[in-house]
Amino acid sequence: MSQKPLSVGQEAPHFTLSSKTAEGPKLFTLRESYQQQPTLLLFFPMAFTGVCTEEICAVSQDLNTYADLNATVFGISGDNPFAQEAWAIKENIKLTLLSDYDHQVALSYGVAYESFLPEHQLGMAGVAKRSAFVIDRSGIIQYVESYDDPKKLPHFDKIKATLSSLK
Repeated sequence: MSQKPLSVGQEAPHFTLSSKTAEGPKLFTLRESYQQQPTLLLFFPMAFTGVCTEEICAVSQDLNTYADLNATVFGISGDNPFAQEAWAIKENIKLTLLSDYDHQVALSYGVAYESFLPEHQLGMAGVAKRSAFVIDRSGIIQYVESYDDPKKLPHFDKIKATLSSLK
């Protein structure tokens, strides 16, 4: 049975995840982010893959637009923070990447694959589906997009319109 993503109007599950920054490992807590400004969570399957690189690099290049919308953006995958850091350096990714190494956050948001790329028999349960969540300053989800097809990208114009309405 496939899991359904959380819906608009629901409270965003709280989490603390790690990131590897230039200053070293750091923990990021969702509640601390959204209390400051609306937050965009971008779940993606894996670092160093074509579509994920396309998506996260495009968002990274557009970070000024998100800053103008008074939003924080996090990319979340099950990759370990050291792999994420290597990918960020290689691809010049500027947004903060968070490691959901045990896939618990993807599961709590309802966006974990039961089996990622089953046709390749990789047996990778828990990998995050490409998904986007906008969370307002009260911790309530205001926008959701989630795809079973890992090649499908979020509608960033709709995401930006939602963030604009929260300014």
